[in-house]
Amino acid sequence: MGKIAPVSSKYIIHATIDIEGVVDKPDVIGAIFGQTEGLLGADLELRELQRSGRIGRIEVDIATRSGKTQGAITIPSSLDKSETAIVGAALEIIQRIGPCNAKIKIENIEDVRVSKRKFVIGRAKELLKNLMDNVIPDSQGITDEVASSVRVMEIREYGKDRLPAGPSIDDSDEIIVVEGRADVLNMLKHGIKNTIAMNGTYVPQTIIELSKKKTITVFVDGDRGGDLMVRDLLNVADIDFVSKASLGMEVEELAKKEIHKALRARVAAEQVKMEIPKDNGKEEQERKPAFSRPSPRFIPREKRNYARPQRPAYNAGAAKKAVPTESEKQKFSTMLEGLIGTRGAYILDDKLNILGKVPITELATTVKSLSSGIHAIVFDGIIEKILVEIAERSNIKYLVAMDTKVKPETTNISILTNKDL
Repeated sequence: MGKIAPVSSKYIIHATIDIEGVVDKPDVIGAIFGQTEGLLGADLELRELQRSGRIGRIEVDIATRSGKTQGAITIPSSLDKSETAIVGAALEIIQRIGPCNAKIKIENIEDVRVSKRKFVIGRAKELLKNLMDNVIPDSQGITDEVASSVRVMEIREYGKDRLPAGPSIDDSDEIIVVEGRADVLNMLKHGIKNTIAMNGTYVPQTIIELSKKKTITVFVDGDRGGDLMVRDLLNVADIDFVSKASLGMEVEELAKKEIHKALRARVAAEQVKMEIPKDNGKEEQERKPAFSRPSPRFIPREKRNYARPQRPAYNAGAAKKAVPTESEKQKFSTMLEGLIGTRGAYILDDKLNILGKVPITELATTVKSLSSGIHAIVFDGIIEKILVEIAERSNIKYLVAMDTKVKPETTNISILTNKDL
């Protein structure tokens, strides 16, 4: 008997069956063939259709629970749509299987070609994506890959210390000093050829000699090790500029845009030198005790004074603290908002006119040099004690910033933060 497999059929009839009793699979298949015999004529006789291969093997999957049998029937078909629908509808006339009442319901007729078509489309998309990503790179990708490989091949050893460097060290007036070989390779990859690495924790003599003849920019990682490298170089070499990667990032990890952004934001070495002693002083102060505790001295009970000493009022007799008006607050708020992200400071006179704008790293030096004539300072930063002390000596009335580390009640200067405005 010729039969067709489900994979070669065009349609699959899906039906459910409910039987009020216990039967076996052969009972169900026999009922299908027996009760549809002669119903649809000779052309649609199920036995003849199966013999000729136009109807496939009838699959019955049933299970018995609580004395009732339920399951599913699957019939593959290579007939056309209308003939397949007629065969499916014929199954629903079966009302008894064996001695039990039964009910068959056609759930749906699946077009196998639709499922195959969806599979073909999905698989074609995957193959095309793989082809475009891995097999056929565009011309720009080929160009970039070849150019990158050539740049990396240009790394060489420079000087008596045999330091990893780019090919343009001798030709360039400006040189970028990085930490290691991987940093030089990344810089070459992005087209920056005037780079040389220290290749260790100490400062090589080659770097010291180059710093005497060329403009040096130190480009370090955004971590503690990068800070230490900058300090070492500033102590022994003539450094001009310092640039740092973003916090927690390494130079070898940076993309081209991040490298150029960091180099554009470089800072003059003199400014870095001014900040380093302050950091060192803080560290020394943290390591050393603030005072030495005197040894206890015995005082007789009759001479002991149990009265609590009166604490003098703070700033007794000092000038009265200035109170800003609403218009002044509004003007301070506008100026502070305009400074966000600039790390700059406005110096104002008593009419709140801007006398000048300076980086906050130069603010203390500028205030000391002017000494008088400053009414207020507005800056993008945090108010610290040292700035308050300088402002008190210069008779400044207002300090306006994003935040403060100094309590307003400890000074006669009116301290305003972003929250106050």
